[in-house]
Amino acid sequence: MSLFVVDVEADGPCPGLYSMVSFGAVLVDSALATTYYGQTRPLVGASFDPEALAVSKISRDQHLSFPNPIEVLPDFVRWVKNHSVDKPVFVSDNPAFDWQFINYYCHAFADGNPFGHSARRVGDFYAGIQRDWRCGGKWRKYGQTRHTHHPVDDAKRVAEALQGFCKEFNVALS
Repeated sequence: MSLFVVDVEADGPCPGLYSMVSFGAVLVDSALATTYYGQTRPLVGASFDPEALAVSKISRDQHLSFPNPIEVLPDFVRWVKNHSVDKPVFVSDNPAFDWQFINYYCHAFADGNPFGHSARRVGDFYAGIQRDWRCGGKWRKYGQTRHTHHPVDDAKRVAEALQGFCKEFNVALS
């Protein structure tokens, strides 16, 4: 099993109607040095929310200049498969957002989603360890990398947090 923390920046709340701007992934291993960064131009005919786009610090003109998703997503899927032992597992701060974009784009522009039909939320894993549904975002204190809205930075921060609280509470990640 290989864990990948994934983060997505988008110009709106859902795929199809809006577009993914960029995404980052980090293989969860001791170094957290195996990363992927992709940018994708807007989908033809999709709307965009200027406030959502501004979060990523990317202008509309920049976004329009990014590569076509059909060029980026097959490369990402190959990268995931090349760095996986058995089935890869998608982990995110908010898979209800991140996974839906990756899933849609992998099905639309690559040979399907290498993560399958499910994802794991790191906050729920922490809540289970704590046996407290109300522990909220306390797990975030374990991350060292600054939250910048660059998807590789943000994915790395989540991976650091996952490693940190697993180490503290003696929980194996494999």
